[in-house]
Amino acid sequence: MGNLIRAVLVLLALALPAAAQGQDAFDAALAGLAGNFNQQAEAVERLGALGDPRAVPVLRALADGRLLKRPDGGGVVQPSEPAPPGAEPVRVNNRVRVALRGALGRLQLVSPDPGERLAAAEAVFRSRDAANAPLLEAALARESVPRIRAQMELSLAASRLVADDGEAKRAAVFALGATASTDARALLLEARAADPGLSAEIEAAVAAIDRRLALRRAAETLFQGLSLGSVLLLAALGLAVTFGVMGVINMAHGEMVMLGAYTAVVVQEALRGVPALLPWSLPLSVPAAFLVTALVGAAIERGLIRHLYGRPLETLLMTFGVGMILQQAVRTLFGAQNRDVTSPAWMQGTLTLPGGVAVTQNRLWIIVFGLAVLLAVVAAIRLTRFGLEMRAVVQNRRIAATMGIRTGRVDALTFAFGSGVAGMAGVALSQIDNVSPNLGTGYIIDSFMVVVFGGVGSLAGTLVGAMTLGVVNKVLEPWAGAVLAKVAVLVALMLFIQRRPRGLFALRGRAADA
Repeated sequence: MGNLIRAVLVLLALALPAAAQGQDAFDAALAGLAGNFNQQAEAVERLGALGDPRAVPVLRALADGRLLKRPDGGGVVQPSEPAPPGAEPVRVNNRVRVALRGALGRLQLVSPDPGERLAAAEAVFRSRDAANAPLLEAALARESVPRIRAQMELSLAASRLVADDGEAKRAAVFALGATASTDARALLLEARAADPGLSAEIEAAVAAIDRRLALRRAAETLFQGLSLGSVLLLAALGLAVTFGVMGVINMAHGEMVMLGAYTAVVVQEALRGVPALLPWSLPLSVPAAFLVTALVGAAIERGLIRHLYGRPLETLLMTFGVGMILQQAVRTLFGAQNRDVTSPAWMQGTLTLPGGVAVTQNRLWIIVFGLAVLLAVVAAIRLTRFGLEMRAVVQNRRIAATMGIRTGRVDALTFAFGSGVAGMAGVALSQIDNVSPNLGTGYIIDSFMVVVFGGVGSLAGTLVGAMTLGVVNKVLEPWAGAVLAKVAVLVALMLFIQRRPRGLFALRGRAADA
């Protein structure tokens, strides 16, 4: 115990003089701000080199013209102190302003605000001054935010790269090569031209960065493909029920998606007068869109489609006409202009994943939503009485009727269920596309492609087909462009259907023979 007390006393004895010395240096630099312009510039540079957070408000006040000089010649009045009578503003010239910009940029590295520290680290990286290295090392020692630490390490390496020490330069090249930064790559290429002696090390570092950037691009392409796949999945799920299960070619399916998007618009407008509920307008739009489009789907099935079962061509033409009527009705009610559905705060912005892969949060939530809707559809078909009756009618309508199942009621509920799922898809699409009367038109062909490719009536095939077509589209787009990529996918799908007419996951048993 005695040894511990003696050790603490020794540390205090060492720390107190150092603290006093630091305070003296701070006070001396502060007093220089009241001198002439040359003294002010030197004082500003000393304050910037000290790395003391107390200097930030003082230098900001000086830059804004708010720093006051004491009338008795006793230095300056700190911003936190009351202004004495007769105090005058400290005047600066261009040299002092230049010094202020540099000092504030360095001092923000130790600011309590994470945003200021990140901005300061980025500014130091752009300045690339070897004199910034000690301050960056001190800031790194106290930094705990991973993103800011990474930027500070990058800035430290950039500062060492322009130093006179050859070993420091090599260490900087190695550190920059361990990143996946395009800025670091450009900096290394500049350094190779300025210092040919490091060409071999720089080329190896640039090659390492290129490999990491290629992996990042591949990851971002995969995410974009999964994002597009989730959109196709949402748009095709309802069609997988109405077309895959009932055998009805519903060309008005895209208009059901559009009605779901407009339901989100109506719900948002209705909740504008209730500020507490407005952030929840999008989640509340999901069940509302399901109910609206399910009712419209049930009305179409009971009023029109039930008279045309077994007549696919007439059904196709009739639903095409219904789609045009729905489009014109929405255009009359809401106008032809695009409408916006505001995203909640938790769906906005970009999320940076490990490795620097940037993903938009609304797309990420749509992927999650698409999988959740798929699970809900599977649960409804596999775990409910409605799903049991629907599967029974699909397998053998006559035997299901003799068992007491009301097949007409099942047909109406099945079509309404598929239309409701399409309406929920419209709510999701309102976050990434303009809500207009033509919203669903762009997704109807893709939806049929997904259902046919995955296997008619197979929900697992719908999932695999949507994700496969989405990823393939995004992989081909950088090489062929968006239009040619879609054409290539369509041609490949046609060739695939020639070999496997029933798709990836073909139904087996009575349902397949029906």
